[in-house]
Amino acid sequence: MKKSFSYIYVIFLFVLIQNLALGQSKTGYPFIVDSMNVIKIPNGQSERLSSFYEKMNLLFRGGEGQISILHIGGSHVQADMFSHQVRSRFDTLITDYHTSRGIIFPYETAKTNNPYNYKVSHTGKWVSSRNVRENRVAQLGVSGIAVTTDTISTISVNLDPDEERHRWKFTRLTVMGYGDSPLVMPLLHVGDTILKAAFDSTTCSYLFKISRPAESFMLEIAQNDTVMHSFTVNGFIPENDEPGIVYHAIGVNGASVPSYLSCEMFERQLALIQPDMVIFAIGINDAVPENFSDSAFIANYDSLIAKIERVVPHCAYIFITNNDSFRKIKNGKKSYYEVNRNGIRVQRDFYELARRHDGGVWDMFAIMGGLSSMRQWEVMGLAQKDKIHFTRKGYKLMGDMMYRAIIDSYNKTMMER
Repeated sequence: MKKSFSYIYVIFLFVLIQNLALGQSKTGYPFIVDSMNVIKIPNGQSERLSSFYEKMNLLFRGGEGQISILHIGGSHVQADMFSHQVRSRFDTLITDYHTSRGIIFPYETAKTNNPYNYKVSHTGKWVSSRNVRENRVAQLGVSGIAVTTDTISTISVNLDPDEERHRWKFTRLTVMGYGDSPLVMPLLHVGDTILKAAFDSTTCSYLFKISRPAESFMLEIAQNDTVMHSFTVNGFIPENDEPGIVYHAIGVNGASVPSYLSCEMFERQLALIQPDMVIFAIGINDAVPENFSDSAFIANYDSLIAKIERVVPHCAYIFITNNDSFRKIKNGKKSYYEVNRNGIRVQRDFYELARRHDGGVWDMFAIMGGLSSMRQWEVMGLAQKDKIHFTRKGYKLMGDMMYRAIIDSYNKTMMER
């Protein structure tokens, strides 16, 4: 017990010093409610979160094993500024290892905005399918998005295009996807090596094992017939065996909770991630309609959580409330912005979901300053003019704050044991 307490105290001091160095003990913005930057637990305590923090403690004490976190949402997560900031902060806790990057998707190939922190290019013709659209040419998995080709095509990915430390190396690559015939197959090019892999029908994926750590690859879709067959890519999971926290982030612009419920292979491919904790950031698009229904929103989340618990029954949960936002109202040739008051209702709904599912809440809505606070964020260059999304500066600030809230919650839980 004494050894455990001493180690946790060292971690606590490390994070406190780190936060002070980052200027995160106080944000410097008077409209931000720094006192709300905590993980709220409506039930007073959460066995799920306590178990998750115990896993973190074992990792920090022994430097062994991996923890898997899944951050799932809409456009806030697709851009991967907020989530990558949290990932990067966690990565600083164990600097002697090259922790896995987490799930990625070639958004550039789907002709939509790709995260800035990895580079994607492609050849051939690819057609996208997204969980926000009814007309799809492919089945969707945990990523909520896919690209499909029926030609000889490639997708190239570089995980460390501008990173001097070369953090995100991998020795295994899982390609989530499938072909419509055994005569079309993925080939993995890593340097001068070309690899093949067998199809796993249970998870709808291919696992490639690589002899030396790599940080880039090219996937070639090989057609082995005179007739072209289609092949669908649902995403990539680059992995290694190094200890640390693997921070997966998946998002689709415009996605709501029903969007993910519509993904046919969600559970099958979630099994490839096996999250120890899911951070829910879906809700901003659900709350746009004026006829928003609290009961439907909660019921949809209950259904999504049921899907997750069929794969990982003891997963921990943190719910991120919606950010304050505005609707753009058109009146003839003129338009104006009106605050979306559903933000208050969704805030309350997330507390109810956390109560039902033994989770915690990171109350972004309250931290921002509550209703109409988005205008102040915009004035300070932290939010975009659409009054829904943040700037890179704003997303990074949010990432730093949420990381600090999780670490503080971890420290508090461990100190009380």
